[in-house]
Amino acid sequence: MGEHSAAEAAALEHLSKRYGATLAVDDVSLEVGRHEVLGLLGPNGSGKTTILRVLTGYLRPDSGSAQVGGYDLVREGREARARVGYVPEDAALYRHMRVNEFLSFMGRLRGLAGDRLHERLAIVRERLALDDVGSTIIGRMSRGYRQRVAIAQALIHEPELLVLDEPTNGLDPRQIIEMRGLLRGLATHCSVIVTSHILSEIERVADRVAILLHGRLLAVVRLAELASAGGDLERTFLDLTAEVGST
Repeated sequence: MGEHSAAEAAALEHLSKRYGATLAVDDVSLEVGRHEVLGLLGPNGSGKTTILRVLTGYLRPDSGSAQVGGYDLVREGREARARVGYVPEDAALYRHMRVNEFLSFMGRLRGLAGDRLHERLAIVRERLALDDVGSTIIGRMSRGYRQRVAIAQALIHEPELLVLDEPTNGLDPRQIIEMRGLLRGLATHCSVIVTSHILSEIERVADRVAILLHGRLLAVVRLAELASAGGDLERTFLDLTAEVGST
């Protein structure tokens, strides 16, 4: 991949990461296409969150590399991280702030000011359906709306890659349905990586699914091709993980 001119939004090449004696990610190579929703699917402990933390610059790989927008996250960390928006599973929000106040604050932290800040505020409020709650105190909002605010702050600086860790966790059924539609719409503006251990949630939003188990990448499945061949993600997942378990 040519440096700083990548056709992909992000790429991992032979990535490995240990926590002490535990190999959390084991030689994973994976690409995220432009305006693609890539799902990371696997049980707890499969390496999903570790991969996200490497891609967002929170962890350094022990071996291999990770790039965002053609920038290496170790050698060019500042440039790479500037191209990422991240929402962890339990996103920390300043609950005493009002929505507009919080988003403005996060925009300024990202270096936005003046007309550019006002422009980005208007855009993210519209995309996340927050226009009517701008003056609401975040702590008084439902979990679904707080999740929208968390995603809005991750988008304020117009990242190339949006990283979401378990974005529907704790939402009620209606909020989950609404979140699916939001995620698909966001992919027209940036690339999205979304993790879940719930197969049906990944299946409904992703273009491709990377299946992980014990830190290893078992397969990358393009869902449209799987469906046209008469397959389904549940059977594919069960077959792949059964084969690994039997070896």
